[in-house]
Amino acid sequence: MRRILLGIGILLGCCMVRFSQGQHTGSVNDLVVFHAGSLAVPFKEIAREFMLEHPGVNVLLESAGSIASARKITDLHRPCDILASADYTVIDNMLIPTYTDWEIRFASNEMAIVFNQQSAKGNDISAENWIDLLLDPAIRYGRSDPNSDPCGYRTVMTYQLAEHVYDKPGLEQLLLQKDQRYIRPKEVDLIALLESQTIDYIFIYKSIALQHGLKFLSLPGEINLGNPSFDSLYATASVEINGKKPGEKIIVHGESMIYGVTILRDAPNREAAIAFLRVLLDPEKGMKTLSQNGQPSVIPMKAPGYQFVPASLKPYCKPL
Repeated sequence: MRRILLGIGILLGCCMVRFSQGQHTGSVNDLVVFHAGSLAVPFKEIAREFMLEHPGVNVLLESAGSIASARKITDLHRPCDILASADYTVIDNMLIPTYTDWEIRFASNEMAIVFNQQSAKGNDISAENWIDLLLDPAIRYGRSDPNSDPCGYRTVMTYQLAEHVYDKPGLEQLLLQKDQRYIRPKEVDLIALLESQTIDYIFIYKSIALQHGLKFLSLPGEINLGNPSFDSLYATASVEINGKKPGEKIIVHGESMIYGVTILRDAPNREAAIAFLRVLLDPEKGMKTLSQNGQPSVIPMKAPGYQFVPASLKPYCKPL
């Protein structure tokens, strides 16, 4: 039954994407939100709450890896009102200053190893043996693509940090070279592989496990990218990914996970977008939903382009 429901969910998600891409009429009542895959569950709840408060607005949610979502704007020039990224630097590096002037940092997360009841050796995995267990040829694990999704490059950073913290030279390459056929564009694509028993484990956000009722192994703060007190250690990790232009490369450096959100400069439905962010960033509304889904609030944080942030959203951020 669970797989049937998952299949229905995937089908409905595909229909939403086709509607947004091919049949979107540009109605003033449509609010288009591109967002990270890890925000899919809480954003559906928040969108429902918003539409109850604003019955004249139809929220169209479109989930993808954060980098892939940004490229829909920069490369495909698709109309969009809001972009919510699992890494605020995606907005800073890819959208500011050409497509927007500001971003607000609003939530956090951490890396974990996620599995389910059917996962091989699921009863045995621990903080002490996870490396040896995952390197076992009989075990299969998945991760997302660093060039499409922040979870992908954060996974690589986790490997780098584990190599250093556990003093295991060569560990990063061993983990990167194994099971490359199970790399997917965004982190939530991996859930289907887990549910079908194609893979046993996923390197993914802890929030995904909480939202989907999956088991997870918490990783130490030194490597899970979830504890700001370890930012100096996280900064020793870095990953090269594709940049804005074909052939361009950029280096992403490790830091504790922070989500970012912005409204596009040419947003077709700006007033509705501002209203949606007021619901999203409200501690008793959207941020409460996010916290319940494993993505605790970091509001207020310093915001690049604070002077350009709409006045009604400035209480949720601070000037640099």
